[in-house]
Amino acid sequence: MNRLVQKCSKGFTLIELMIVIAIIGILAAVALPRYQDYTVRAKVTELMLAANPAKLAVTESVQLKGEMPASIGLATAQEQATENAQNSGYVKSVVYALSAAPEGGLTSVGVITVTGQSDSRFADKTLTLTGTYTVASGQLTWVCAAPDAPVGIEAKYLPVSCQSETP
Repeated sequence: MNRLVQKCSKGFTLIELMIVIAIIGILAAVALPRYQDYTVRAKVTELMLAANPAKLAVTESVQLKGEMPASIGLATAQEQATENAQNSGYVKSVVYALSAAPEGGLTSVGVITVTGQSDSRFADKTLTLTGTYTVASGQLTWVCAAPDAPVGIEAKYLPVSCQSETP
């Protein structure tokens, strides 16, 4: 009768359970860092969103006046961006500055700088949106980038629209 009981009992052996645990451990070791990078990228995308009011104010000024503004009014876009930054928890500040107009005023460049906070991987690091207005064509183009280390956000955390193409 013991033989009958032994043949009917089914279950996992210790080796099978150890193999399953090892496989789960390997998957977790690979997946966890990628998940953490993904969450940081989502937070950095929020930095991009915080720059939108300032970007809109610069774009409207270019359309109305035909030139890059020297500053954006504190009562409008920069104040709204700062308020959004305070609501965000990940955005420390949003600042706009006009760069020198090269080539005798044919093009002008404005830079929106967003500074992160509250995550050690991008706290006090910056992301820039550089707007270039070409007078001849009337075209305003925006380029997103991060300054080089240590002040810029690491390239692996930048949204796809900010990652530069390197051959």
